[in-house]
Amino acid sequence: MADIKKPKVDAVVVGMGWTGAIMSIELAAAGLNVVALERGENRDSASFAYPKVADELSYVQRSKLMQSLARETVTIRHTAQDEALPLRQYGAFLFGDGVGGSGVHWNGFTYRATDADLKIRSHYEARYGKNFIPADMTIQDWPVTVAELEPFYDQFEYMAGTSGQAGNVQGQLIAGGNPLEAPRSRNYALPPLPTAYPAQLFDKAARDLGYHTYPTPASIASKAYTNPYGMEMGPCNFCGYCELFGCYMYSKASPLACIVPALLRKPNFELRDRSQVVRVNLDAGGKRATGVTYIDAQGRTVEQPADIVALCAYQMHNVRLLLLSGIGKPYDPVTGEGTVGKNYAYQKNSKLPLFFDKDVAINPFIGSGAGGVVYDDFNADNFDHGPLNFVGGAITFVAVTGGRPIAQAAVPPGTPKWGSGWKKSLKDHYLHSFSIATQGSVMSYRDNYLDLDPTYKDAYGQPLLRMTFDWKDNEGKMTQFVSQKAAEVGRAMNPAPKLVTMNAGKVGDHFDTGPYQSTHTTGGAIAGDRPDNSVVNKYLQSWDVPNVFVAGACAFPQNLGINPTGTIGAMTYMATKAIREVYLKNPGPLVQA
Repeated sequence: MADIKKPKVDAVVVGMGWTGAIMSIELAAAGLNVVALERGENRDSASFAYPKVADELSYVQRSKLMQSLARETVTIRHTAQDEALPLRQYGAFLFGDGVGGSGVHWNGFTYRATDADLKIRSHYEARYGKNFIPADMTIQDWPVTVAELEPFYDQFEYMAGTSGQAGNVQGQLIAGGNPLEAPRSRNYALPPLPTAYPAQLFDKAARDLGYHTYPTPASIASKAYTNPYGMEMGPCNFCGYCELFGCYMYSKASPLACIVPALLRKPNFELRDRSQVVRVNLDAGGKRATGVTYIDAQGRTVEQPADIVALCAYQMHNVRLLLLSGIGKPYDPVTGEGTVGKNYAYQKNSKLPLFFDKDVAINPFIGSGAGGVVYDDFNADNFDHGPLNFVGGAITFVAVTGGRPIAQAAVPPGTPKWGSGWKKSLKDHYLHSFSIATQGSVMSYRDNYLDLDPTYKDAYGQPLLRMTFDWKDNEGKMTQFVSQKAAEVGRAMNPAPKLVTMNAGKVGDHFDTGPYQSTHTTGGAIAGDRPDNSVVNKYLQSWDVPNVFVAGACAFPQNLGINPTGTIGAMTYMATKAIREVYLKNPGPLVQA
């Protein structure tokens, strides 16, 4: 029994990151009484006042904006035959905490998927044959097309003040943009950010090799901007404190800068922080949600009844809540039956450090989270995979995110790990080095999945989420290929010494939880066209409990080579439109099974 039972509301939203903020403001605008529950503390952009925010030790090394792993974490193993152990120190990925979620500490890269990305299985089978896809690879088509998502990509980009240069507007190719992108209805909200010198060097070298470079699309304001919710953004000053930090300039898009202040002014919206949702409550038949149960800041158990439940927490947390609540059938990797926890995926990245002579001044401290130059020539299916024998691809880019002295001080291979030799090398190279990066897709596989751990529990006595995941040869081959191509670009920039080092791993490597790679984890509550192959339909509505909607990267059937936030935002806006215009008039399934 709950200690407290609150009055019923029209909708309860779990989590106040990007998806929770979008869901809340769109439903509140439709006249619904909305309560949002956030496990972390409340805050606003003023929380990151300069100079206190410029503290790498607190925000990066000590994970100030992240969830406490002592209270809740995940357990990880490579295979179902291994023992899963709890993640106790941040490494490979990060769990954002507090109002704004990971939308506070993200970099701001805002890409759009391609048709080949969203129709991946049918596309590869048509172009390369059904036997090209390995038997254990469980990739599937998304239930939406790029054309369907386009107006919602546009809506997210204009809300977030995205800076960039379109390459294809209504079928007309535009010079300076990405000629490989799908058609868009109009240009970005703002022009591209100024290009830092390292990205200029990369741009010229890549273009000389025939690649189609363009400015990285960044949800960081290149000039003053007011978004459709009336939120004002200031131009970026390239302070170098975007990645893993909150933005004190109101320049980097975040729920705090772009949505939450407008949302808090609505009388039919209430935000409750430090409210940990532990279960979605179901009726006796298990086919309708009656609300949620959460633990408040005083440790009391609270029941919040609601007509609509929107799970908008981080990808892994959404999957865990579904499993804890008994919504949907848990995935069984042995039989292949069930869908909740199916198709977990990550991303496979590489980095190529370049070191130049002292006459090439890089000045890495002049940085932004997502300003740079990128090419898509080896992303998605923009190249012939036939002779290469792998599925997927990667974007390749240079973006100067700052010159933070602890984590971003690069030294060449062979440098001593400490002492006077390390100090001299750091002094010699700090102002004269940068890296080329690749960010690659990861396919889904039968034996990469999420379920509840039978041994380990959180601070409230509930099972932790267990992650079973390892790299596969497909992704190893993809990363080697795109990294070798990136190395050719690096050599064309004439670094000194002439050697270009590749930190790309090798085929057969195991997944390592130690080094940070990205927080782009996906899957587990995937979207599809049928209940037997997915957890939610195209509108992010649960097949099993139609008044539950699940937003976020958990809906991705496999991972993309691009950053996920733009697609997450587009899918959420598409879902809220369907709720407002169709579901509220006739509550029930939006797609017939």
